[in-house]
Amino acid sequence: MVEGSMTQGAGQEPVVRTATLRDFRVPPYAQTPVPPQAPGAAPPVTLPPREPEQYAPVPRAAVPHPAPAPRASVPQHMPGPPPPPHPHPGNVAVADEPEGYTPTERDLPVINRGDTVQVGTDPEPRPAGDDERGPLFVVGDVHGYLDELLAALAEQGLVDADGNWAAGNARLWFLGDFTDRGPDGIGVIDLVMRLSAEAAAAGGYCKALMGNHELLLLGAKRFADTPVNSGAGTATFQAAWLLNGGQKADMDRLQDVHLQWMSRLDAVVEEDGHLLMHSDTTAYLDYGSTIEDVNDTITAILTRNDADECWDLFRKLTKRFAFRDEGGADAVRELMATYGGQRVVHGHSPIPYLLGEVGSEDGENGSGPVVNGPHVYADGLAIAMDGGVTMAGKLLVVQLPLHDRA
Repeated sequence: MVEGSMTQGAGQEPVVRTATLRDFRVPPYAQTPVPPQAPGAAPPVTLPPREPEQYAPVPRAAVPHPAPAPRASVPQHMPGPPPPPHPHPGNVAVADEPEGYTPTERDLPVINRGDTVQVGTDPEPRPAGDDERGPLFVVGDVHGYLDELLAALAEQGLVDADGNWAAGNARLWFLGDFTDRGPDGIGVIDLVMRLSAEAAAAGGYCKALMGNHELLLLGAKRFADTPVNSGAGTATFQAAWLLNGGQKADMDRLQDVHLQWMSRLDAVVEEDGHLLMHSDTTAYLDYGSTIEDVNDTITAILTRNDADECWDLFRKLTKRFAFRDEGGADAVRELMATYGGQRVVHGHSPIPYLLGEVGSEDGENGSGPVVNGPHVYADGLAIAMDGGVTMAGKLLVVQLPLHDRA
């Protein structure tokens, strides 16, 4: 494992940013025989009905947040999904590998075509008289980088210098992946939960979607070393979580309120013609023909608390790259024909990989991936929002709709 740079979480000991391998591959050395699950395993968790709720975690101390120290660029090993159930050429399939196995980032094909652009973050003017609903903002993958998140939110005027909601009736959606890899994933969750309450009190809202790393953290907490049917040998949530940047400090600080909050997150929503989801995959179609069906089905799976069923959900929502290359636009159109919207907005697959712009392993010369804004591709139908903050890219917070420009 390549050692990453040392980072400091708020009020925590230094942690090492891990050079993560894959989102759901368990390598051979981790595939050790595991005895059958003993009787008396963790009973199913019964959750209250899925209703929007406001949580009131302990307020974050009102202290200034200095700019984070420079970080070495640590490349992420991105997976391509197993053969999909939907016949889109844009879904990545890995030849001659068991299901669930993927190439390393060095082997990944990248998008660098004339029909893909990065766009600026200047929003189009809102129609006059549209006063009832505030402007719409989305946030890409955060992965524990709390200071970078606060800085990006402040730059858009969404929070003040103390990290409090300052955007009135604005609407803010997080696209998932709050923890792992970075120094303060629980601090990120606490911030989002607190902003949800503050935004609602101000006439706006702050909401979040389910990412594959939320599923991974839930699984690691609930099932630990319980063996699951991975399709590629013996696997456990605990092993997968550690291989994908799981931070001990996050697990130590994880509380029931965090688990309940993550378990209730929606997976798909539609806002102002934008179909928001975490992963660039068509696997959502396996869980329902309407947005409500998908969200209810996924919540029911998490409520049943079955390790194999939860692993299958995690594996499917870790698939990626369904919208790129030939057939990618058709995959987006199928999702929109089923769930609505005129554009899909997603995180999960870092823009630096889609563009072929990745930092060096050792971070020499201080160079990193160049991310100027969201990435529009698939005939203009898809917007990628993961700016690659874990590889010294950019944590994106942007207002929708976008001005498209090359």
